[in-house]
Amino acid sequence: MRKLPAMYSLVLLLFITFLCNPARAQNQPASTSVDKAGFDLKNGDRVVFLGNSLFENDFQFGYLELALTTRFPDRNVTFRNLGWSGDNVWGDARSTFTNPPTAYQHLMRNIADAKPTVVFLGYGGIEAQEGEAGLANFRNGLNSLLNKIDSLGAKTILLSTIPVFSEDTSINLSKRNADLELYSNAISKIAAERGKQFIDIYKPVQEISKKENIIENGVHLNETGYYYLANVLEKGLGLKAEKETAAITVSKKETVASGNAKMLGSGNDLKFTIHEKFLPLPAPASAAKMPDDAPVLKVTGLKKGFYTLTANGIQIATASAGDWEKGVEIKQGPSYTQATEIREMINQKNELHFFQYRPINETYIIGFRSYEQGKHVKDLEDQSILIKYLEGQIALNRMPKETVYQLSVLK
Repeated sequence: MRKLPAMYSLVLLLFITFLCNPARAQNQPASTSVDKAGFDLKNGDRVVFLGNSLFENDFQFGYLELALTTRFPDRNVTFRNLGWSGDNVWGDARSTFTNPPTAYQHLMRNIADAKPTVVFLGYGGIEAQEGEAGLANFRNGLNSLLNKIDSLGAKTILLSTIPVFSEDTSINLSKRNADLELYSNAISKIAAERGKQFIDIYKPVQEISKKENIIENGVHLNETGYYYLANVLEKGLGLKAEKETAAITVSKKETVASGNAKMLGSGNDLKFTIHEKFLPLPAPASAAKMPDDAPVLKVTGLKKGFYTLTANGIQIATASAGDWEKGVEIKQGPSYTQATEIREMINQKNELHFFQYRPINETYIIGFRSYEQGKHVKDLEDQSILIKYLEGQIALNRMPKETVYQLSVLK
């Protein structure tokens, strides 16, 4: 379930800042580059995450949005998270005290209001509790949902369910997971029938759970879980490239950089820049081990001893000359800090959007008792200003910045 954050003190500050420093990101030149992997985002795209708690709980972490934001740093793309805990393809969890709209009408309105061009769909976890008996109803609901998304001209990527790991003795865990796999297979089949992309996250989550603590309360992903899920989605979309390697060769005559490195002058200390195509995905402190995709720096020709790599005066790594020759992974530094700051802005933006489309007193503000507090509808609309401001700030900061690195002998 969504936790109520204490963020209203931030709203006024953001509003004042917006007035003083309007975002310039919308004036960026249009991108003409195309992603070679097949999945692509274009300028003006609106990506929507639609489903149950699989998406709602990422409000707290922002990893899924961060992964796509940093992967396409030259595109003006916006995101909306429409995840709703306990929801199914009929939108039953979205029911309110107002009727109409019905729960299903509420779901349809949420989708239309978001104006999606790309939708990641994550359903089946709740419906699987009905077992095989509920499969036909699920198929009908999923197809109806896809018809709606298709009518809006949006592309849909369907995700499988994820397994549960509950130790509650009242739950037949093997039967529960068998049903979840049954529904995953149904989603995969519908995706194939309709020419939609399907990404299996069931098996990757199952495998990762054997090595990392990625689940809380036996059912939901924790922060580490969403970090790994973002990596799984990237791979499923064909976006995971080989790790980048920067190489520097030191000799008596000259020092030469290759790969994505560029030397800056010469001297006792090696100064250079490393060009990055996109920002890394910073791992949470709770992660025991990062995926093996961190960029690598190789330096050959160093004299025996230990050398420290710094950037902006901050120590990044220390290793022996032999280790630098083999290659040292860069797992921290300015790029990771920049990505972390973007994730914080994403989370702030999503907090505002959450309370805009799901106000606490919905019945009193936009429901059948709006005659009492309906005047606050304008307050909800005004939050769009702050949302757009944060989206502008994200756009201004999502491109990797040039960083000057220095490798010095450890004294």
